[in-house]
Formats: sequence, C-alpha cells, structure tokens
Amino acid sequence: MIATILAIGLGFWLNISLVEWAILSITITGVWAAESFNTAIEAAVDLSSPQLHPLAKIAKDAAAAGVLFTAIGAVAVGLALFGPPFIEKIAKIF
Repeated sequence: MIATILAIGLGFWLNISLVEWAILSITITGVWAAESFNTAIEAAVDLSSPQLHPLAKIAKDAAAAGVLFTAIGAVAVGLALFGPPFIEKIAKIF
C-alpha cells in the first residue's frame, strides 16, 4: 500500500506522461493481483490441509515467489519510468 502511494505521488511530482501513467497503473494492478492470488492460495491450502504437509509448503512458497517476481518487475518498471525524469529534476535543483 505504501509503495503504491509513493509511486503515485512520485508520478505526480515528476509529471509523467499519460502512457507512463498507463504503464504504472498496469504494474501496480499486477502486483496487487499477485498479492490477492497469493492470499487466496494460502487460504485454500490452509483449508484443505490444516496440518503441516510438504506439498502445502510448496504451494505457499510458489505463490509467494510469484509475488516476489511481480514486485521485482515493478521495481524495474519504476526505475525505467522514474529514473530519467528524477535525475533531470534533481539536476535542475543542483
């Protein structure tokens, strides 16, 4: 949630283009969707296998890895979108 608010705030501060807003929106939505799927998978695994089981652990770990991959991708998108205008804005200040 905090990363979403920071990214949106940074987008306004850097005055990103409409296309960049679209890319940012899709990226944020992807991360939130991955988090939702992870939560659903963990709940379903807990319901179907309340006791510890190696396959339950694999399912939960794989779902968490999906969230990690989307988060890493979101960081890469953020660097690509915000990096150049951020450097330009900072250079103007100094």
